[in-house]
This record gives sequence, C-alpha cells and structure tokens, in this order.
Amino acid sequence: MAERLAAGNGAIALLCNSLATGAMLYVLITILMPISGAHLNPAVTLAFLIRGFIGTAVALAYIGCQLVGAVLGTWLAHAMFALPILELSTTGRAEASLWLAEAVATFGLILTILGALRWKPEAIPAAVGLYIVSAYWFTASTSFANPAVTVARSLTDTFSGIRPTGVPAFILAQLAGAVAASLFCQWLLGAAASKGRPARE
Repeated sequence: MAERLAAGNGAIALLCNSLATGAMLYVLITILMPISGAHLNPAVTLAFLIRGFIGTAVALAYIGCQLVGAVLGTWLAHAMFALPILELSTTGRAEASLWLAEAVATFGLILTILGALRWKPEAIPAAVGLYIVSAYWFTASTSFANPAVTVARSLTDTFSGIRPTGVPAFILAQLAGAVAASLFCQWLLGAAASKGRPARE
C-alpha cells in the first residue's frame, strides 16, 4: 500500500512502512507476550536461549513457527493486493555496509528487549515498536533485524524485498548482532539480569 500511494517517493513509502510496522509490533507483542513471550523473531529467540530464559526444544519450535508464519504472511499480503502469490525479490542488498547495519539493528533490538525486560517489562511492546520505527531510519538496511522477516522479504518483489542470494549474509549479520548483544547485556545489566524471566516462557 505504501509503495502504491507514495507514487515513487521512497521517503514517504519508508515512513509509511516504519509506522505500520512499529504500530503492529506494539499490538502483537501486547497480545502475545502473556502467551508465548511474543517470540516473533529467531534472533530474539536465540538471545533468550543464550541467556537461559528458554530451552532448546522450545527455541526450535518458536523458530519453526516464526519462519512458517513469516512466509504465510507474505503470501497473504500478496493475495490482498492482487500480486502473484509466488515470486522472488529482485532487489539487491549485498553490500558490506548493509550487513553491518543489520548487525547494529539486531544488536539494538536485543539490547532494547533485554533492558526493558530487566527494568520495566510492561514497556516492552512500546519500546520494541518505537525502536523498530526509528531503526528503519538510522540503519542503511532499513532494519530487517529478523531472520524470519528476511526470508519472507526474499519472497516478495516489492519495495521491501531482498534478492534470495542476499539472505544468508543478512541472517549471519543478524545472528552475530544477537549474540553480541546477549553477551553485552550480561555485562551491562549485571548478575541480577541473569535471574530475570519473561512473563511467560
């Protein structure tokens, strides 16, 4: 919708995408946090696994659901906007600067979640939504920051797409950012943070 209404204005399309993403994240996290901890992102799930908040079996189940949900969501969006259900992106995103941006974006997202979890868990929906809105603009990659979203965006040849050949590097950068943030938070938040738990695992 943003791409169609912006009539070629990339800034307007990006603004629309960022606001819609941040708003929906707030809603989804608010709804799903009491059920599953609102695990929508394999990088976040990896961070929780590293911190010992969830076990390996649960983490793998979450990641499987995240990937399936992301792909189905892409196909549903295509159906709503009368696009071919099955297509691949032709948008190239293979520069080293974008990989760095993805590592930074994911690092910041994990820092936001773990920091809010430690000090003010009820603020997580707003904190994550606001972080993603801003990260769309302060990162060169427009902040995918989510391996499942990266896979899904390779399956749409729209404004938000990424060519499938660019996906592995993006995911590696995201996972590196998640691991680095998990270790950094262990130091930053101190020993007390390691005893924290999400509302529901």
